[in-house]
Amino acid sequence: MVGFWHRLGTKGKAFYSATLSPPCSSPLTLPHIWVPTQTSHRPLSSGFHPVKTGATGQTRSAAEIMSGKPIAKDINLRVAAEISRMKAAIGRLPGLAVVLVGYREDSHAYVHMKLKACNEVGIETSFVQLPQDCTQDRLIDVVSSFNSNASVHGIIVQLPLPQHLDEETIINFVSPEKDVDGFHPPNMGNLALRGREPLFIPCTPKACIELLLRYRVEIIGKNAVVIGRSKIAGLSTSFLLQVTHIFVLYCIDIIMFE
Repeated sequence: MVGFWHRLGTKGKAFYSATLSPPCSSPLTLPHIWVPTQTSHRPLSSGFHPVKTGATGQTRSAAEIMSGKPIAKDINLRVAAEISRMKAAIGRLPGLAVVLVGYREDSHAYVHMKLKACNEVGIETSFVQLPQDCTQDRLIDVVSSFNSNASVHGIIVQLPLPQHLDEETIINFVSPEKDVDGFHPPNMGNLALRGREPLFIPCTPKACIELLLRYRVEIIGKNAVVIGRSKIAGLSTSFLLQVTHIFVLYCIDIIMFE
């Protein structure tokens, strides 16, 4: 949300600074990027807990399923409350623009979920769907119009794009200050360097760390294994884990052979 508030100008920054609660004590060192509440969804300090098994009564660690649904509900309630206070204070709402190219069913489903979530918390949305054979110039024109639109504070170009479009060119064309996915080089670079503050963090890695923090899983000094290195999830997650003081990180791609 910080990127939205800062894009709203001086009043938005003042509102953000005055109303957002301070971060809890956690290993995260990115101030004001996200602020987990002090509420834990369980009192344990680890993602595992001991159980006794077998005739010998040996103690083993049993994995625990961490549910994201109550955490998502809590976050949505907090965001909706912030937006309501912002509307009352400065008379403006954050705006998100979503661009979809083509007719992939999974992309349509993701976009529908994003637009629904925005509607539930009070974020204004603009949605543009372009045909599968859309030219790169046409897509750049649409993104450019949102870059220059003062009522749009965040832009998502739904990935993947059709193969004839240069994905990196399109990502780089989105204004870094409106790059909600956090894929633009300045945002990704700042995420990778400790002490820097990206305007946006990719949502999937952010959600993973938030889940760990909400369950009070102690991650400082742990070893982590991240499967895959995509910028959407794997690469960004590895950067974020390093910021949260993971000492050893192994990035592994799984390749299937027939």
